[in-house]
Amino acid sequence: MEMEGPQQSPSRQTASKSIYAAFEILKAAGGHLPGREVINKVKETVSFTEWEKQILEKTGYVRWESILHFFTVDCTKAGYLRKNKGVWYLTEEGDKAMALGPTKLLDSATKGYRRWAAENKQTKIENPSIQSTPIESEENVKQEQKATLEIVAEQAIAGIKEFIKAKNPYEFQDLVAALLRAMKYYTPFISPKGKDGGLDIVAYTDPLGAVGPRLKVQVKHRPDSSIPVDDIRSLTGLLNKDGDVGLFVTSGYFTSESERSARDSHRHIRLIDIDTFIALWQEFYPFMKDEDKNMLPLQSIYFLGSNE
Repeated sequence: MEMEGPQQSPSRQTASKSIYAAFEILKAAGGHLPGREVINKVKETVSFTEWEKQILEKTGYVRWESILHFFTVDCTKAGYLRKNKGVWYLTEEGDKAMALGPTKLLDSATKGYRRWAAENKQTKIENPSIQSTPIESEENVKQEQKATLEIVAEQAIAGIKEFIKAKNPYEFQDLVAALLRAMKYYTPFISPKGKDGGLDIVAYTDPLGAVGPRLKVQVKHRPDSSIPVDDIRSLTGLLNKDGDVGLFVTSGYFTSESERSARDSHRHIRLIDIDTFIALWQEFYPFMKDEDKNMLPLQSIYFLGSNE
């Protein structure tokens, strides 16, 4: 049980309970979840005051959410949290830090951030006060900017996911084929409606299919569920030729057993979940033909960034 220390500032009180709740949510989910899902679950499980639920005039975002994102920067620099392609990962160090309790966990993360800042920026920090309110401090403009950009990015990813979720299975299959074409693959076979023999797309690196590898692609439009291991094993059984590569793409996620099966398979199998699919679509979007872009159109917006 946490011992009471000096009174926290309002911002740090908000950060302590929301960060700790986020860590609990990640741990219960097996260690990782899309950031937007973490935020939504924190909203469902934590009681926030009217002050915390206010919309910030400066950014247009909810105060508690802005504070949470701001202090996740501390957590990432302290090694407690990792973010990749919109997904949040609770590290082993973060899991252990939960034993400190909400307040001391945040204090430890902030100390870790300051150590990182001193080591990487050669900035001498005089008498750092853990009780300060950095969310409102001019000294932390870059950190606040980064937190705001993370909110924007997570909202953008959430919007793309909803757009994909509304597609029917054959439209999602067409999206996968469009992505492969942008990656310089040829897609002579895209399964029509009806039986497909277990394969949805066959792709080649040349127009005639004379040069390996040949991609055998299984596509499942299951945004609200995870792909079980039996589906991965079924794809493995279809890789009956040397040089065949299995590609399994889903609009949802894979179970940990499915991921392990793909890693351990004697055949080359690559799994692409919704987060990886969106990241690849963003990466190869500039190389798509207009008709393919129109299936999932994106708009680039540039913000002032940093070199961190």
